[in-house]
Amino acid sequence: MRQIVLDTETTGLDPALGHRIVEVAGVELRNRQVSSRDFHRYLNPGRASDPGALEVHGLTEDFLREQPTFRDIVADFLDFVADAELIIHNAPFDVAFLDRELALLDLPPLSTHVAGVTDTLRLAKQLHPGKRNSLDALCERYGVDNTARTLHGALLDARLLADVYLAMTRGQDSLIIDLGDTRSTVGQVPLQMGTLDLVVLPASDVELVAHALYLNDLDQASGNKCVWKHLTV
Repeated sequence: MRQIVLDTETTGLDPALGHRIVEVAGVELRNRQVSSRDFHRYLNPGRASDPGALEVHGLTEDFLREQPTFRDIVADFLDFVADAELIIHNAPFDVAFLDRELALLDLPPLSTHVAGVTDTLRLAKQLHPGKRNSLDALCERYGVDNTARTLHGALLDARLLADVYLAMTRGQDSLIIDLGDTRSTVGQVPLQMGTLDLVVLPASDVELVAHALYLNDLDQASGNKCVWKHLTV
């Protein structure tokens, strides 16, 4: 399973008002493990950032003027995210900006390039209703060290979100038991499953909610064809 934890920084809050992306970053997860692959680019938006946005990310117009445009990096970006599930905090915001950048290049929307999008803000609200669910709040709740986050940065935020997402959904970790060296040896005695006293642990409420959200997203991405979601006892 390949997932990309994604984040962007922008010149403002609304792409419909001409605001653009100034930074985009992604961190790859493979089978719920952070891999060695990531993607990070600063971008020349061709315009100034709003004062509020500049205060958030600190990327000045002079610095960004020397960076590539989205057109310059779009092929590499789409290759990196191709067919992966995207993990984004407040996904509608980032997706709207990425769709706008793609539309300006006459390219189809992000949804046509990826397997699906999971919104960790939506997931957090399901798991922690009525509580603060910003990235900083979730880092504190799940014990993720965010002391280096003095300003918002897409790559740092993607790395923090990867740790938060894995902590939020840790019930999905692969059930792998380390049995040591499994290579065939002379005189090896086959494992008899009937001799094992297996303990069955019921899923927690958090795990059940995370599982239900995952099935809903999978069902939407597959056009209502998620068999597991529609099975009845």
